[in-house]
Amino acid sequence: MCGAIFLEGIDVAMLNVALPSIRADLGLSTSMLSGVVSAYVLGYGGFMLLGGRAADLLGRRRMFLLWLVVFLLFSGLGGFATEGWVLLLARFVTGVAAAFMTPAGLSLITTNFPEGRQRNRALLIYAGTAAGGFALGLVIGGLLTAIGWRWVFFAPVLLSLVILLAAIPLLREPATDRPAVRGFDVAGAVSITGAMMLLVYGVVRLEHPSDGLPLTVAVFATGLALVAAFVAIERRSAVPLVRLGILRSGPLVRANLMAALLTASFFGFQFLVTLYLQELRGWSTIQTGLALLAAAADVVLAPTLTPWLVNRFGNAKVVLGGLLSGLLAYALFLGVGLDWAYAAMLPSMLLIGLMFAFVYGPLTIVATDGIAEHEQGLAGGLINSSFQFGAALGLSLVTAVNVAALGTATGAEAGLAAMRTALVVPVTATLLAAIIAAAGLLSRVRDENRVLSGSAT
Repeated sequence: MCGAIFLEGIDVAMLNVALPSIRADLGLSTSMLSGVVSAYVLGYGGFMLLGGRAADLLGRRRMFLLWLVVFLLFSGLGGFATEGWVLLLARFVTGVAAAFMTPAGLSLITTNFPEGRQRNRALLIYAGTAAGGFALGLVIGGLLTAIGWRWVFFAPVLLSLVILLAAIPLLREPATDRPAVRGFDVAGAVSITGAMMLLVYGVVRLEHPSDGLPLTVAVFATGLALVAAFVAIERRSAVPLVRLGILRSGPLVRANLMAALLTASFFGFQFLVTLYLQELRGWSTIQTGLALLAAAADVVLAPTLTPWLVNRFGNAKVVLGGLLSGLLAYALFLGVGLDWAYAAMLPSMLLIGLMFAFVYGPLTIVATDGIAEHEQGLAGGLINSSFQFGAALGLSLVTAVNVAALGTATGAEAGLAAMRTALVVPVTATLLAAIIAAAGLLSRVRDENRVLSGSAT
């Protein structure tokens, strides 16, 4: 399972590094190049909830293995692409495959390990591997692109094959009371998948505010209308795709909100730092990847320090501490200058590593704790949808703010000023997440005091 989530992380990161080389070789337009990235996001974000529920109903091991094969095949197709449309198709289907594979893998962990310390430790190792895959993918992508951009697609094929060959004999799905499939909620599946794809597409359109505000508003409005239709369908369905009662869990809702804000802040920040280092400072892709490598400190911290902290202080306090670390990291970077040495950037990178180590895994624990086994796939789909949607939102918002702040100005100083303005997005997102975490912690303290007071009475 860790190998699969690592695969997903490096797949996304390596492609981002290789985009300029792909454009130069295939002669792609800027809109087509942007579409290559957006196609994956649309497939992933659009089908995640459906993927999570399919794992619960049709079998987690079966869904994981099937979609791992699809991931392998279409990643290979991308490596053989000679036209832009082939890359678009390959990335969209690869995103769909990840949308089915990821919640199935997460729910295999939560159902194989009993709730408590064992599951918490497994999830923290899993989360640390996920974040490490993205950070290491930047470096690996730079090295592979230097050989040839097609290896950015062929390397995941080889890794997928290794994981598949290991998964077939090793993966076990515990015997559970999986509900019999008495029918499938087709209307619910179509409405929520359409809604998610439209909402993600609307977020992607925010990157290009000049493309037409009325159309962007119409996309969001249609997406929200489909969400309303989905809710109405689920209330009446005898076999709902998503049991709406699961959303009555306060911790689950807060965890999903914080997950979206966490990835919005990080992916937005990572995009801005990449622009700063490569376009304003002239660093190479390999140098940029190495600079961001310090943010992968959570690969070591998540399985070692975080479990001890969670056992000692609980998930809520650890998450709040991690978000405050991230808030400090982004705030420190607001003073960035064109002559900054890497030593001046390093504290922010290390603090971001702390944030991921203390937030990503514990949020996954909170989002799946107390959920019935037959709905673990759904819970996994929800939290992964939040992570993915937040990433798309953060990237689009910083792009829109950066473009608006830059205007028609040119030069390094204008670019630096625009980047500082756009850095307000990750700062704000992390501040909102910290407020939600603090509110959840206060609510928990009040509930515990109420219980103690009732016991004393």
